[in-house]
Amino acid sequence: MTDFTIVLRSLSLRRFSTTVTVTMVAVSVALLLVLLAMRDAGRAAFRRGTGNAHLLVSADTSPLVAVLNGMFYANAPSQPINWAAYMKIREAFPWSWTIPTQLGDSFRGSPVMATSKEFFTSFEPVLGQPWTFVAGKAFEAPYEAVVGAEAARMHGLKVGSELVLAHGMGTASGAAAHEHEDHPVEVVGILAPTGSAHDRAIFTSLETSWCVHAEESRLKEANAANPGEDDHGHLHVDPEDLRDSEKLITGILLRVPTRPGEQVSSALPVAFDLLRRQFPFTVAQPAQQVGRLFEIVSGVDTLFIAMAVAVMVAGALSVMLALYNSMDLRRRQVAILRVLGASQGRVFGLVLAESAIIGLLGSGLGIALAAVFGTVASAELQRRVGLVIDPSMDLRTIVLCTAAATFLACAAGIVPALRAYRTAVVQGLRPLG
Repeated sequence: MTDFTIVLRSLSLRRFSTTVTVTMVAVSVALLLVLLAMRDAGRAAFRRGTGNAHLLVSADTSPLVAVLNGMFYANAPSQPINWAAYMKIREAFPWSWTIPTQLGDSFRGSPVMATSKEFFTSFEPVLGQPWTFVAGKAFEAPYEAVVGAEAARMHGLKVGSELVLAHGMGTASGAAAHEHEDHPVEVVGILAPTGSAHDRAIFTSLETSWCVHAEESRLKEANAANPGEDDHGHLHVDPEDLRDSEKLITGILLRVPTRPGEQVSSALPVAFDLLRRQFPFTVAQPAQQVGRLFEIVSGVDTLFIAMAVAVMVAGALSVMLALYNSMDLRRRQVAILRVLGASQGRVFGLVLAESAIIGLLGSGLGIALAAVFGTVASAELQRRVGLVIDPSMDLRTIVLCTAAATFLACAAGIVPALRAYRTAVVQGLRPLG
């Protein structure tokens, strides 16, 4: 009988204890792998989501809030920017392009962004990857909409579908402040997936949003001025009838000129400083703010990883306790092995081998659990946030976690192995009871 066979039989005789111990090791390994994989993939997904915009101008209170609201659709920006201010910013610098955006409406919980057609021709949702359509085309007239891939999947939308947008960011259940029932919007295009937060958004023209809100605003004014009249509901506003005060946006995406094939420009600091000095708005560099976001959460990141390591250490301690407590029941087995010629060193090695196998089994099961948990978490993040986070794990990380778990299990097996090493043959052969 080989030593390996002896170890396997010993583990099978303590099936329940072995299963519990292996499971504890597996959970700790899975937790650590998922945290490490999601941390790295999450950072990559957020950096990917800023696209090719160099700057974002907003009336939000801070650059980070501006980026989270304007590019990741966290909330509707709190304050608007008037069209005259946009035109001044547009003329203040020789930009490569400027794209106005307006957030504030939704469709069944999906954010609706009003913007210009340049959003689809100049802005890249992922750096180096322009927009592509799986069906239809970009909007060309008011009351037309383009739908992101995730929003189309979530709501079952296709070209020709009609949407009733709602004022306010709303919720997935459709609860929102007010629905624009008199102005259904027709879907004219479905975008291909990009792996960015834009996949869960719906896009329409600025004129659509301006006209809808102008009609509602003017209707309220008319009703307030003449509460007894009933024909105010037929009020209609065309784009050419819009007042300057009704042309409001919430953000401006900007890109400075660059050399062909390059993404960085020496003109960026100049443009940034010019906007900060001449305009009373928040100016953010999206890529820089995403880096700042991860600096803020790095402390929490470290805490979660420390907790995962603590769980792994707890799993190693459970290996030690399981093997140590089994020594009382295995005194006779150890004594018989010694009588059959097994040396103290061989007995010591058999116990260490048991702990190593528990560590390896736990690591293997932990890798499988991490793959399942990672896939589920990635799908949930894509559904809720729109970000595509790759759940795959780095081979180097897997090897290091497996080695760490096996090493800790072996280290935990030293104490029970020493106890087996010191077990006297005569004491082990005494009758039980």
